[in-house]
Amino acid sequence: MDQRTAWTPGHIPSQTGRNVVVTGGSSGLGLAIATALARHGAHVVLAVRDAERGARAADQITVGTPTASVEVQLLDLSSLASVREAAREITTRHPTIDLLINNAGVMWTPLTRTSDGFELQMGTNHLAHFALTGLLMPQMLATADSRVVTISSNSHRGGRIAFEDLNSHHAYDRQAAYAQSKLANLLFTYELHRRLTSAGAHTSALAAHPGGASTGLTRNAPAHMRLLNTVLGPLLTHSAERGALPVLRAATDPAALGGEYYGPKGLGEMRGDPRRTDSHARSHDAEAQRRLWVLSEELTGVRYPL
Repeated sequence: MDQRTAWTPGHIPSQTGRNVVVTGGSSGLGLAIATALARHGAHVVLAVRDAERGARAADQITVGTPTASVEVQLLDLSSLASVREAAREITTRHPTIDLLINNAGVMWTPLTRTSDGFELQMGTNHLAHFALTGLLMPQMLATADSRVVTISSNSHRGGRIAFEDLNSHHAYDRQAAYAQSKLANLLFTYELHRRLTSAGAHTSALAAHPGGASTGLTRNAPAHMRLLNTVLGPLLTHSAERGALPVLRAATDPAALGGEYYGPKGLGEMRGDPRRTDSHARSHDAEAQRRLWVLSEELTGVRYPL
């Protein structure tokens, strides 16, 4: 598709017969993504931490699209035990998985540890999704034209991977830790793409970011930043539905290729129509990609069949 042509939900091809897993699908960006995919015929698994919120989200989707096929799967990304159990349950029900959207995340949280001792932002945003993707990978490799789409952020541009202190045991800055986790999402995507390509797999790995999507993700921001967002937000941000478009394009556009990154095309990539874009040079550091992969395997205990 010509990059000058605005890509809209109307460009999403039929998803009938496809099994889709969306982490964090009960609200915000995840719910917008899940809603659009269900509307186009996909069977959507809402992988969520709260069962009641997941059920409400499923009801909301089916009210809008009575023919929608949706199920709720408990998944707590702050626990590798929960990740393993969720993956076991999903793969038991679904021998094939066409699309995995690694969407759920936390932002700018006070220093908190997951049940496995990881810093919460790195543990949730990267390590848990690394583990989930690896555990679902056999089903994806068995599915023609399957895709993994991982959500990054403009914040990755300020990120640096602290390999000697990945989980902030010696120092912690909440904004730096978030940026690190979002850079990790891209390093992971590009290394996964390389490995899939080397293996001759028919599964592809892509990344996307929503720009300045108006969601609840900024609830942990400092008070002055929340106030600034209240004043300037309408000028700099767009809705979750608009923010979902780069993700949906990466997930469904037949012309989208493994290793590509999608985001809004407007000023600062904060809002606008979805297009293929470029990530920071640090995300393309092949040595950092491999090093993070090996470290992620060690920390999660998950090995990919690649």
